[in-house]
Amino acid sequence: MNSQEYIDLENKFGARNYLPLDVVLDRGEGVWVYDVEGNKYLDCLSSYSAINQGHVHPKILAALIEQAQKITLTSRAFRNDQLALLYKDLSDLTDYEKFIIMNSGAEAVETAIKIARKWAYQVKRVPRNKAEIIVADGNFHGRTISIISFSSEALYKDDFGPLTPGFVSVPYGDSDSIEKAITKNTAAVLLEPIQGEGGVIIPPDGYLEDVSMICEENNVLFMVDEIQTGLGRTGKLFACDHEDVWPDVMIIGKALSGGFYPVSAVMTDRHILGLFQPGEHGSTFGGNPLGAAVARAAIKVIIEEKLTENSALMGEYFMEQLAEIPSKHIKEVRGRGLLIGVELKESSGGARRFCESLKNKGILAKETHGTTIRFAPPLIITKEQIDWALPIISDVLTMN
Repeated sequence: MNSQEYIDLENKFGARNYLPLDVVLDRGEGVWVYDVEGNKYLDCLSSYSAINQGHVHPKILAALIEQAQKITLTSRAFRNDQLALLYKDLSDLTDYEKFIIMNSGAEAVETAIKIARKWAYQVKRVPRNKAEIIVADGNFHGRTISIISFSSEALYKDDFGPLTPGFVSVPYGDSDSIEKAITKNTAAVLLEPIQGEGGVIIPPDGYLEDVSMICEENNVLFMVDEIQTGLGRTGKLFACDHEDVWPDVMIIGKALSGGFYPVSAVMTDRHILGLFQPGEHGSTFGGNPLGAAVARAAIKVIIEEKLTENSALMGEYFMEQLAEIPSKHIKEVRGRGLLIGVELKESSGGARRFCESLKNKGILAKETHGTTIRFAPPLIITKEQIDWALPIISDVLTMN
């Protein structure tokens, strides 16, 4: 079958809840992916930063195969060796004391919301069913009903009500607005350190540090969603590290499994996560031995191959070169590490047409929020590979 035949099948039988670029991939290796006709593309999206380690990393693949030949699922009715070892690996990596492993990023965010509410009732003594969580305009934390309830994007929520109460949204990057929004019922503040889906929006310097202090002074949990920004993407292990901020609750996912299997985690200390009692929360697949073994290998690759350090070096170089492109369409180039957004002017006609042209020339990137192209290649990318891509990107961005 050719690409168009696969596209026709998907359009006929699949829900139209995505608008993908019309490329049908069937193989990946490192920073490269290949379509069903054998055409080669540089992946500059990394499955929304889930493939920091590169496609089909051999060490993670080996861990997957080895564990799949032993046992893949125990449910949480029983214990398994790999989950216990993953807990230890995460503790060594982060110094948090307690962890709960889920599958998707949205599940982890839901978990964080639940534990924040329980903390509010059990520890802070907020009246039951009155707890509030402060979030930021432009946020993206997932697609469940509770999460879309505090989205500021009408498309995500308008036809899916009734929505979940208990959330207050304030402008992103404005710590004063958070301080003003705090009440005696505030349980937590939930933020992305960089709004990836929002268009690679970077808050002002000191924002996270200010919010952390405000939360501490007001007995409020500071919860940070590092699902997309974490595990080396921004040139630090976590984006919070750019300001030496240690949130009360950190949420990770995506690259935690290197693209092989959905694994996410909520990380905090025992006085918070220890509030969960048996039966209050869980997942049949969360913490399964196959996913845990994959996550352990994925973490090891990030550390041993110094992917965080490479992200910092290559990200700085990539952004510098992108900023020098003489395009009338470019409004701004911004980012940290290898999470880069090229925002186009309204007069450009939108980012989609540029992404389609890049695809036709062998580079896969995706538009976000209409006018921004996100460049987020695997963290294993080299200067030579970036240099191969830059003339193509320049040609596309300087077209009429």
